[in-house]
Amino acid sequence: MSTLMEAKTKKKGSKKIKDPFTFISELKEELKKVSWTTRAELISATKIVIISIFAFGIGIYVMDLAIKGVLEMVKRSLLFIFG
Repeated sequence: MSTLMEAKTKKKGSKKIKDPFTFISELKEELKKVSWTTRAELISATKIVIISIFAFGIGIYVMDLAIKGVLEMVKRSLLFIFG
């Protein structure tokens, strides 16, 4: 049991805290490797998202009106039948 605890302690203690300047320079190097989108791709994707949001919003609104109409028709039918 004690060897297991020692192994866990050694693993936790073996992590080195890097110098902040080293971290930032490594971060810059990694960011250079990133494949960034072009301006045209970004604008195109943004347009697609905005159009999709409006389309879904209109679809939900139409479905809401349809459900409201059906429920109103059921209500009127029940009032007509049962007075």
